[in-house]
Amino acid sequence: MPGQKVYIFDTTLRDGEQVPGCKLNTAEKIEIALALEALGVDIIEAGFPISSPGDFQSVHEIGKVIKNAVICGLSRAVQKDIEVAAEALQSAKRRRIHTGIGTSDYHIKSKFNSTREDILQRAAQCVKWARNFTDDVEFYAEDAGRTENEYLARVVEAVIAAGATTVNIPDTTGYCLPHQYGEKIAYLVNNVPNIDKAVISCHCHNDLGLATANSIAGVISGARQIECTINGLGERAGNTSLEEVVMVIKQHSTLGYYTNINAKQLNPLSRLVSDTMRMPVQPNKAIVGANAFSHSSGIHQDGFLKDAQTYEIINPEEVGADGSKIVLTARSGRSALAHRFQKLGFMYTRNDIDVLYDQFLKVADRKKEVEDEDLKGLASQYQAKAAVA
Repeated sequence: MPGQKVYIFDTTLRDGEQVPGCKLNTAEKIEIALALEALGVDIIEAGFPISSPGDFQSVHEIGKVIKNAVICGLSRAVQKDIEVAAEALQSAKRRRIHTGIGTSDYHIKSKFNSTREDILQRAAQCVKWARNFTDDVEFYAEDAGRTENEYLARVVEAVIAAGATTVNIPDTTGYCLPHQYGEKIAYLVNNVPNIDKAVISCHCHNDLGLATANSIAGVISGARQIECTINGLGERAGNTSLEEVVMVIKQHSTLGYYTNINAKQLNPLSRLVSDTMRMPVQPNKAIVGANAFSHSSGIHQDGFLKDAQTYEIINPEEVGADGSKIVLTARSGRSALAHRFQKLGFMYTRNDIDVLYDQFLKVADRKKEVEDEDLKGLASQYQAKAAVA
């Protein structure tokens, strides 16, 4: 439906690369950028061109190879920053300059030693500078999550009047609760006269583990772009996880939103980013963690084997995962044990399983996980005893 698309702005190559140890060279960045485009990402934030010659070169080279996605370069509200970003983006078929300034009193007073009126003027000015180079300009109000709503609305109105086509409302410190962030977006929708001339974007950090929830709350309240990273990489505790917001939107179709993301590429791309950035994914990470579709509790395993939807709301194949896993531990039950024996070619009766289960528990108490070789050993012992009997 028109107006219901949520644009996915990926900043893995900019905010994600700021994670200690995750620095990429140009060739690695190009490989990930191509994979992001294949995934269906709408905007790729390729870097912060003025930060280093390497970042400038990467943004420029990525612009040469990407055909459909918008390539975005970050800048501060500094004329030189914006000019350098524009130069780096010259190679891109579709380009965006992402510029902005801090708007909370924490930033205005402590970081800039300035005033609200001065920051308001600087915000509008940086957008005007950027518009000299492209019609696609995004403004970020850094620390908008802790910015007083009335003042934030004044800033947003001013930058849209200056030519911003996207307004980014970052919860830079991950401080907001979902209802607070949603109310902030709703306040802008209802109180900025020219808000219809720009897309509102959510850029949420995960310091309190609320980045995904806050981004979804923002969309429900009127935002139509989410800024995110693969595997939730980013400063400190990370950014909104791309795979999470995409699948929340897909699973909750009654919300009425959609993205252009090819979900089957989520797990392969997660592995590519993890390997290239040398940053492991936590096993219990939603959607792409190694244990995301694993079942070890006997109650869960029994329910899953009877009907997968009892404990899985996503088909693993839908997100490119290897498949569901029944992990045998001391918490597993007889149905899981029988299932695994059957997969190994042993067709045991319920009485057989009752006897084997006692032996299985002895192995399980010694090991964290019972492997197929362990089960084959139990089967051999059981058959030997049966032959003697």
